[in-house]
Amino acid sequence: MPIIEMHLSHGRTAEQKRKVASAVTEAVIHALGVKSEAVRILITEHANEEFFVAGETLAERAERQRVAALQEQAQ
Repeated sequence: MPIIEMHLSHGRTAEQKRKVASAVTEAVIHALGVKSEAVRILITEHANEEFFVAGETLAERAERQRVAALQEQAQ
């Protein structure tokens, strides 16, 4: 029984989570040759202050990218 864990930043809709779960289930079925009933998917959501990329929270990263885009527009 494959168990897939997904960690996402907070804010995805229920429909988006259903779509990704369906796509991952199909990929596991084809790659491992198991039935869909055997596939388990766990989705854990994290707030932007709890999810880090390269040592920055997603909130910090988004703000840095926003400032950089504004600076680029000003040039």
